[in-house]
Amino acid sequence: MSENLFNEFEPVSSKQWKQQIQYELKGADYNETLIWESPEGIKVKPFYHIDEFEKPLQVTTHTSQFKICQNIFVHDLDKSIARAKETLNRGAESIRFTIPNEQVDVEKLVNSLPLQSIPVYFYLNFLSIDFVKKLDSIAKDKNTTFFAQLDPIGQLTKDGNWFSNLEKDFEALNTIAIACTNIHFLSVDSSLYQNAGANIVQQIAYALGHANEYFNRVATISKPIVLQVAVGTNYFFEIAKLRAMRLLFNLIAKEYDHNLECHIIAAPTKRNKTLYDYNVNMLRTTTECMSAILGGADTVFNLAYDVLYHKDNEFGDRISRNQLLVLKHESYFDKVNNPADGAYYIEELTHQLAEKALALFKDIEAAGGFLTQLKEGIIQRKIQESAAKEQELFDNGKEVLLGTNKYPNKDDRMSHDLELYPFVKSNPRKTLITPIIEKRLAEKAEQQRLEDEKSNTGAE
Repeated sequence: MSENLFNEFEPVSSKQWKQQIQYELKGADYNETLIWESPEGIKVKPFYHIDEFEKPLQVTTHTSQFKICQNIFVHDLDKSIARAKETLNRGAESIRFTIPNEQVDVEKLVNSLPLQSIPVYFYLNFLSIDFVKKLDSIAKDKNTTFFAQLDPIGQLTKDGNWFSNLEKDFEALNTIAIACTNIHFLSVDSSLYQNAGANIVQQIAYALGHANEYFNRVATISKPIVLQVAVGTNYFFEIAKLRAMRLLFNLIAKEYDHNLECHIIAAPTKRNKTLYDYNVNMLRTTTECMSAILGGADTVFNLAYDVLYHKDNEFGDRISRNQLLVLKHESYFDKVNNPADGAYYIEELTHQLAEKALALFKDIEAAGGFLTQLKEGIIQRKIQESAAKEQELFDNGKEVLLGTNKYPNKDDRMSHDLELYPFVKSNPRKTLITPIIEKRLAEKAEQQRLEDEKSNTGAE
């Protein structure tokens, strides 16, 4: 059927819609009643219309090609190999190994995997030229795609110290850049900023500033840079965040004649996850994975519902992986590219977030750059200010986490089930800068509930 079924309807202009809404409000103020402002200073309107829409942004996302990834911490080599095989058999399309030290036999780790058909990520907790050369050699021999997530600046932000020092770390990166041409070797971990409480504009701008330091200090970048992103619960804003991040990264990269798009690997945030009523975490991670996919993440790995208090386990892994399998194979999230195109709301959010983030990025560069502002503590202070505002909203019940500060189950008990310590750990030591610390919104409330549990148990 080729005829347009809606020719008989007259188009309704933006002005007409607003007049009708104003009439329905019966005298209430349109702006005060229906327009709200986000923590980033973006005023969100009740509707968006083609009349107010200018030119679509040039953001290309390859949603149909996104990969389902499983994260595996390599402690016992044989168990990690078995787990990797099992998770691939059960639907995962890529693996990310977290490697604690360079003593891990990486050749044995990957030798039995179908490397020609899956990309493999290596999140390294160290910086070793020889180890990365070994990965490069394997990638060449096996004709496979390896991502070595090297991020000395990320190490500095979360730990307070470099792997060695600024000069040696960047000397190692430049050596790797020349010697290792078969792997992706550079990564920007922006998830820390989200998990520590930065607002969305800050997350984008800090990721750009972070990446810009590498553009300035690494002479040869011949492979796409990996951006690791944490996705929050503000559904449409998070879709727009990833699109704005890709848009601005490409803009800045071109200034350095780097014409390769960034490679985005995304996971749900930990900031809104809860210890009590933990099954709600599955609802949160589902919508966050949806935002990641629609926003254009190249690879998505999910968090298990019990990630806060249980060690890695097969059941938690299976549930988190199945959430992504349902989105891909039953909800058909992989059927089109650029799924957000034509959504005026998302386009406008993308535009405003990009505009504000670019302005903040320029301010950072004008003040000496990202590393300078880290050293001066400005980045840390700005994140703490944003985190404090969000924490106040949570403490006052204006930001809701079901089962925690809204409709909590008073009979819920967790003290007996903690395999992991779910709160911020204190580790006093000498550091070069003040590290950026991840902290969940519910921590204080949960600590109080655990204390009450112990008190009640003692009374009994």
